[in-house]
Amino acid sequence: MSVSPDRPKGPPLNAMRAFEAAARHVSFVTAADELGVTPGAISQHIKALEGWAGVALFRRNAQGVKLTSAGQSLVRDFAHAFDALATATHRLRNLDPRADIHIAALPCVAQLWLPPRLGRIREGNPGLSFSVTAMETPPSLSRELFDLSVFFATPDSNPDQIVLAHDTIFPVSAPKLEGTALSELPLLHDQTWSGDWATWSKLSGMLLDDPAKGPKYSLYSLAVEEAKAGAGALMGHACLIEEALASGRLVPLFEQIFTTGRALVLEMPHSSRRRPEVERIAGLLRDG
Repeated sequence: MSVSPDRPKGPPLNAMRAFEAAARHVSFVTAADELGVTPGAISQHIKALEGWAGVALFRRNAQGVKLTSAGQSLVRDFAHAFDALATATHRLRNLDPRADIHIAALPCVAQLWLPPRLGRIREGNPGLSFSVTAMETPPSLSRELFDLSVFFATPDSNPDQIVLAHDTIFPVSAPKLEGTALSELPLLHDQTWSGDWATWSKLSGMLLDDPAKGPKYSLYSLAVEEAKAGAGALMGHACLIEEALASGRLVPLFEQIFTTGRALVLEMPHSSRRRPEVERIAGLLRDG
């Protein structure tokens, strides 16, 4: 008669994943955002892991969380384990010969910069398809199943990054408002870049009565549409309003342009995790 004894069981994979993300960020909130769950779910997973191990991994207080010495001792092993799992998952996904390229992008980039370029790439590469996810913060390309990300950032020497355009800014408006003094125009604001007008005022040396005053929009694309409709002056980010400028629906209010020090940056996963098509697509987006 065969014997099938109970074997020791490890903790749930989701609990270990929650711990690794929370330990890496030292934040339940940031870990929850990365994993697409609630901070409460992260907390419950970690409580389950602590119960299984019989030891506290985090200290909780009103200011947030902090790793205990026991939790700190596990960070490197867990990070290496999930890095290896992520690499294996990428390689498994990349075996599929159908190239569905997943792109993460800032909402304004996904709405204003990407569509015409992806359209041109598709025309020349009919076998490719693209999925675009708009998000406010860049994903971890070492962990998540994105092939490319496009966000504004300060450029660095990362070999997996390509600078697509330097971020230059200048006030714009609908043509019918051209010639109107800036002090007489409502200032339109994107909530994500709420400091745009203050930044421009400092760079240009032109004082504004209240650089934070005026209508505010949750999406830059909404602010662009309102500017086209004549609602006021908007701080234009050159790479995002190319089509509006080319069509004449927006016009610059001043000749000077200023660089913020940031750039529109494309990032790829490490070469060990890339689909073969990704570098070619990145080059087309850069040249496009």
